[in-house]
Amino acid sequence: MPGATDCFATPLLSVDQARDRLLRSVACVAGVEMVALDAADARILAGDLVAAHSLPPFAQAAMDGYALDHRDVAGVPAGLVRLPLSGRVAAGDAPGPLTPGTAVRIFTGAPLPQGADTVLMQEDAALDGDVLLAPPGLAAGRHCRAVGEDIAAGAVALAAGQRLTPAAVALAAALGEQALVVRAPLTVALLSTGNEVRPAGAPLPPGAIHDANGPLLAALLRRLGCRVVRAGIVGDSRDALKATLSGLRADLILSSGGVSAGEEDHVKAVVADLGGIDFWRLALKPGKPLAFGNIGVTPFLGLPGNPFAAFAAFLALGRPLVQRLAGETVTDPPRITVRCGFSHARAPGKREYLRVTLRQEGAETVAHQVGAGGSAALSSLAQADAVAEVEDARDSLRPGDPLTVIPLHGLF
Repeated sequence: MPGATDCFATPLLSVDQARDRLLRSVACVAGVEMVALDAADARILAGDLVAAHSLPPFAQAAMDGYALDHRDVAGVPAGLVRLPLSGRVAAGDAPGPLTPGTAVRIFTGAPLPQGADTVLMQEDAALDGDVLLAPPGLAAGRHCRAVGEDIAAGAVALAAGQRLTPAAVALAAALGEQALVVRAPLTVALLSTGNEVRPAGAPLPPGAIHDANGPLLAALLRRLGCRVVRAGIVGDSRDALKATLSGLRADLILSSGGVSAGEEDHVKAVVADLGGIDFWRLALKPGKPLAFGNIGVTPFLGLPGNPFAAFAAFLALGRPLVQRLAGETVTDPPRITVRCGFSHARAPGKREYLRVTLRQEGAETVAHQVGAGGSAALSSLAQADAVAEVEDARDSLRPGDPLTVIPLHGLF
């Protein structure tokens, strides 16, 4: 793979190779619990929800109007058909059978009387006293909802592994469910590293910076439904790292910083001592220094120290890892193709993520790079509404080129 190797003997793994390898090595570890329907939004369904009854459970009117038997107006060559009104049916009523040769006044959502199969919308209806003047040739089923046309009894209404949305909660309610069995939140231990890193609000001595990765990753994890245990900040000390990492108890351990090859980067070696390293270093820009392995039986993911590199690596591997461990169906981020609005030269061989904003320009959506482009820059990530995903083999971007982007809204 051109450009995907460097001074190290081991070739860089492509993002796709690393993702497949990572997902093959882990399984769901989240337990299950039952929650009230009102608390189910954004939780992960632990088992298929099978419809206990059909939706709708009875044939019903889809419009206000008049219910009739289409056969009473079938085959009439011309003119209006006179159908005496024999009743009135509102939502919640339990009507008797339709008297043959008649029609009934009916309202949206009301059950169709037995023998009625068509609704003439009130805007199209004419009356002569208590007689409906119906046009000939009305099709059977017009403005009616059939039993089970939304979902049939016994069908899977919601599949295990999906993250519940307000619409999914509404469907469960329509099926009569008061509570749902969902996955318990995944517990993630989160650690920042670096002698220079200080908590937000702490004084900054010369050479120090505030920890941005901890709050960034904690927010991303919480948006994925995780319970985050903050393990603090550990300096560039092998002994301190070993003591902290060996004492963590969680479903997943996530760190940032210290995974490169410098003399002060100890995370990879410590994790290897405490469990093992499955792979190290990705063909990803930014985000190459990354380590995936285990501490005891607990999966471990070590992300780069620069904030956008940490974000890019989490998008590529952290998100699917959390989904798998949490029992959620692993999904690729939605991608759309837009027009490139900037020039960008690059060496092929790595997937590259760029921060962009999307603008509607005439009939096309155009991506523009935003702010400072370095992997340590946070303002550009805060302004971006999408990430451009540049394929490994691509050598340049020019204005007007097709460009794949991952919209960030709703992704986390």
